Amino acid sequence: MTRIKELPDHVREFVDLSKTYVRERTVEPAKALGRLAGFGFAAGFLFFLGAVLLAIAGTRAIVDLMPDGNIWSGFGYVISAVGLLGVTGIVMWRASK
Repeated sequence: MTRIKELPDHVREFVDLSKTYVRERTVEPAKALGRLAGFGFAAGFLFFLGAVLLAIAGTRAIVDLMPDGNIWSGFGYVISAVGLLGVTGIVMWRASK
């Protein structure tokens, strides 16, 4: 049985062990998860930026291939919009599986 004089030492040791346990089991895994989430958000943003730039480049290519004139230029934008909606639909359809 422990003596009364040893009780503060035991309480201090219990508190230290509890802090160490909480740090090992919750704080450190949460930091690692936060780091991975940050990389995921950065990758998602870069994919988004790449998709936007590809969409702009595709639109400009389609418009440049059309004959001169306002009607043909507008038709190029319509073709590009339909194509982008189609690609978006395919990606969403494949992502839902």
